Amino acid sequence: MKKIRVGVIYGGRSGEHEVSLASAAAVFKNLDPDRYEGVPIKIEKDGRWTLPPRPPTLVSAADVIAGCGAFGEPVHETHLVAYPGGDTLISLDRRPSPSTASGITLDVVFPVLHGPYGEDGTVQGLLELANVPYVGAGVLGSAVGMDKAVMKRLFAAAGLPICDHVVITHREWLRDDRRAMHAIVDRLGFPVFVKPANLGSSVGVSKAKHAIELRAAIELASSFDRKIVVEAAVPEAREIEVAILGNDDPEASVPGEIVPSREFYDYQAKYIDDDSKALIPAPLTATQTTEVRRLAIEAFKAVDGSGLARVDFLLARGSGVLYLNELNTLPGFTTIGMYAKLWAATGLDFPALIDRLIELALERHADKQRLRTTV
Repeated sequence: MKKIRVGVIYGGRSGEHEVSLASAAAVFKNLDPDRYEGVPIKIEKDGRWTLPPRPPTLVSAADVIAGCGAFGEPVHETHLVAYPGGDTLISLDRRPSPSTASGITLDVVFPVLHGPYGEDGTVQGLLELANVPYVGAGVLGSAVGMDKAVMKRLFAAAGLPICDHVVITHREWLRDDRRAMHAIVDRLGFPVFVKPANLGSSVGVSKAKHAIELRAAIELASSFDRKIVVEAAVPEAREIEVAILGNDDPEASVPGEIVPSREFYDYQAKYIDDDSKALIPAPLTATQTTEVRRLAIEAFKAVDGSGLARVDFLLARGSGVLYLNELNTLPGFTTIGMYAKLWAATGLDFPALIDRLIELALERHADKQRLRTTV
């Protein structure tokens, strides 16, 4: 049987570059060599696409961030052919004179890109132009899943429970920071969480308990994005997560609970420390479990998701009120990533999960091929 050639795209221009490398290493480690031929495609931090001589091997994000395991080997520049048919990638070797080029055809692409310029619909749009099947949400779902402000609008329109929040732009902040501060405090009070609208992995996220911290948090978030989301903090919040798998008929995993090593589940707690704990399944009542899984599927449908997503909730410890926090269309596949752990607890191990994701990508692509492109 002919092997399926899977192009795994990783790296990228975002602040989550290192996490992406760790995720890609885990994907390559679990690709069945009898079924798949994996092709590593790395996007460097400056945006150049390259074909490394071998895939990344470190699956710990902490090791990648620490700078361990660099190969130091030459790579070939590569370009995706943005139209259907023929070769998917053109690889260039500029060292000889004259330079040489060769083509590579891919059966499916597995983007393992986190954050802007990869998870936000940009790469998905390029793959749509090339008419190549790919894992995960399409252009719309990816873009909405990246933009927390727009995502919350869709959740609210679907009648899903969300935290009260305020959205400001960096230009509004520069124009009148005192007015912006008053608008936030008057509506939300303290404490609040401040986030860049278009970033993941808790990069640039801060908790502010008073005005001085709020000002510093907005300055930090605005250094990562032009749009900032400020949310009212849920009192004594428990962090509940659910993994989603599917296209038009999505399924929800058992829920899990994150017990962070720090005050909240920030970048340090997610990828550097080893002290955060994952409780799988989450200690919830049967009613709470049913409701959180239902809401996760509704959130997935609200953003027109496909393939996969991780849906995060905040559960107020005292009142038991559940809030939908956000949805991540390309959750991390690192050694401590919740997405794979949740499906393993539901009965689907990592290799089988990768099989299913590739099947869903091919299924969605085949469905789109039947659509008419002419009148």
